[in-house]
Amino acid sequence: MLEKLNNLNDVKIHSVFSEEFKTFGRVIEDTDFSPLCEYMKAHTFVPEKNNIYVASEKGMEALAVCGEIQNKLYGEMPIQIGYCNGRNTTYNGFEYHKGSEINVAVTPFCLVLGHTWQIKDNKFYVGDETVFFVPEGTAIELYQTTLHLSPCTVSDDGFKAVVILPLGTNTPLENAEKSDKGESALLLQKNKWIIAHPERKPLIDQGAFAGLIGENKEIKY
Repeated sequence: MLEKLNNLNDVKIHSVFSEEFKTFGRVIEDTDFSPLCEYMKAHTFVPEKNNIYVASEKGMEALAVCGEIQNKLYGEMPIQIGYCNGRNTTYNGFEYHKGSEINVAVTPFCLVLGHTWQIKDNKFYVGDETVFFVPEGTAIELYQTTLHLSPCTVSDDGFKAVVILPLGTNTPLENAEKSDKGESALLLQKNKWIIAHPERKPLIDQGAFAGLIGENKEIKY
């Protein structure tokens, strides 16, 4: 599939098993995430249009593997386990968190990634990104300096991804005072700093900062 994707797209697509991924994250190979994948296959759906994101799915958090992930991979810090399912194919923007995010590919998908140090004056320029293919069943940790957003589907069936984050991430703000300057201009939700493409109306309507400059590129499959 990776060869096919590279033949169809004008941006190089790398494997998460490649050297290029090492500054963005790592592949997790010492933890069995299959109970989460089985739950996702049995209890979640891919919407007909767009994406659906659930920050905390109680059914998955009740599984025994949740405790193992929290203790071993987050050093006993409280976590939430949710998911993102959908049919997205475009960049749309980038977000980052203070703390690692773990994604598990219930289906294969692509991720468009960048580094926080590539943001200049709250802007990120298309062309500075790196695109990665994540095979089905692969679990990856994205470091807190890694810019990311929704996966991009590589199939007409859409994608399913487990999303594990520090507890409270991507939930409504309570006390933050937003500013139009500096990093605080990018804060949209708890532990969620984001820049959006100006054409990505759903994000702009939520108050996301329009800082992704260039074409809102599409990953073809």
